[in-house]
Amino acid sequence: MSQSSNLFSSIISVNPYRNIYFTSSGQHIAEEKKPLFSKTQYAISFINTKSFITAMVGVSKNIPEEDLYDALENKVYDELALDMAVEYKIQFIEATHATDDSDKYYHVFIVDPITLEEDFKGVVEQINYLDQIVPIPLLFQALYKRELIHDTGLHIFIYFQENDASLTIYDDQNFLYTKSLKYSFRQMHERFVELIGEQIGYEQFLASISENGIGLPNPEYQKYLIKLFGELFLHINDVLTYAKRAFEIESVDHVYIGSLIGSITGLDEYAQTYLGLPSSLFDFNYGFTVEGNRPDQIHALMHLFAQLDATERYNCNFTEYHRPPPFVKRQSGKIIMLTAASLVGAMLYPVTYWTLQYTEDMHFNILSNEYRELHNQKVEREALINIKLADQKRYETLYNDELQEYQKSKNTLLKIHDVKVNYPMKAKQLAYFTNDFNRYDVNIKEISYQEPSVTQRSFLFTLVAKDDKQLTDLLKYLTTNRSKSYDFSMDKITFAEKEALYTSELKAVLR
Repeated sequence: MSQSSNLFSSIISVNPYRNIYFTSSGQHIAEEKKPLFSKTQYAISFINTKSFITAMVGVSKNIPEEDLYDALENKVYDELALDMAVEYKIQFIEATHATDDSDKYYHVFIVDPITLEEDFKGVVEQINYLDQIVPIPLLFQALYKRELIHDTGLHIFIYFQENDASLTIYDDQNFLYTKSLKYSFRQMHERFVELIGEQIGYEQFLASISENGIGLPNPEYQKYLIKLFGELFLHINDVLTYAKRAFEIESVDHVYIGSLIGSITGLDEYAQTYLGLPSSLFDFNYGFTVEGNRPDQIHALMHLFAQLDATERYNCNFTEYHRPPPFVKRQSGKIIMLTAASLVGAMLYPVTYWTLQYTEDMHFNILSNEYRELHNQKVEREALINIKLADQKRYETLYNDELQEYQKSKNTLLKIHDVKVNYPMKAKQLAYFTNDFNRYDVNIKEISYQEPSVTQRSFLFTLVAKDDKQLTDLLKYLTTNRSKSYDFSMDKITFAEKEALYTSELKAVLR
């Protein structure tokens, strides 16, 4: 687990490949020409993409946490056919985008220990210790944690250095894939010299690109530079094609392009045209106040990454150059402190014994007095509680009697209300219906009233008429004029020959 940089007053970032150092304190950053070791300074560096191997490895979800490293190590050696004679340095982070029912997947980073020793030998000689060495693609996590990039889509970061170039993919703000590109600035310079057929110094080549971007004033040089970048982006396109197929990538939301010399004018437009993807220069406002030479983007990212809490950033640290623990945590320090404590304890034992005895006697007397006071309070309060309990029982009896009287009164009032409200309502409705029946010279033979519930009320009329048209006209009238209050239905009309009358049942259901 990486130490938190919050425990230190400043941060120093190291580019081990160019021997460049930058220090920051708060939001102030400056190049350090003569770096020295400091106990209060947190040191962070990075590993180039071409210096490590990366792969995604799956292991069973049932493997305990304490056995996870061994399981991943065994699988990496087996699947990647690593040399069993070499004790590779292995670190891993969880692959949040890949999982299934039985396995859990991890991005594994593998570094040859000789590579670590060769790359960081000069750094350790200069500042003694390195608290953290991070694979360069993981530094981009700081852009999301510090909300310099708010989007959660799929982003590609292309970065050119002196002896390396890399393409890194983040999906939903999590690391997905990285690949070293074959076009570092050194390789660009060699290819450019090969194309133009004449010798141009490396520094002159860099200065020309830094000043003019991809639009060189010399037309002949310009032609070959465009050819060079065409080859470069053809290679990038091949890498992207592989990544899209391997990780089932359907679309890319944005491409960020940067370099150690800063923004290369026109490179983002060229990338957008060639790759057909939204592109912009890798140029973020990190909020640092810069003194002297401006740090390249990787130095700025290292400072942002180091400022993150240890729980927020990827736990992937390849350093072998830890500072010694504090004196109290060393074995020698623990022995010395234990010996000193034993001597002091032996000398102070008699005094401590008598002091403790006197203190305990005083404590006993104080507690005895407190007990007597509390016991008296307890007796008084128990008597008061008994009185209150008796009062409570008496009040409960009175309450129950009153509640029974209340229920009797309530039931009586409900009956009175039902007689006063419901019966006049039914008589009133029957009067309306009688008027309507008389309008069509229809007589009532029988009436019934049903009320299964408060919301379900209906009348059933047995009607007789001399003509069936009287019954149908009545039904038509009722459904037209009284349908807001009732639903009407008349199933059938029967004819009695003996009486020469038509009979039907009309049902009126209250809405």
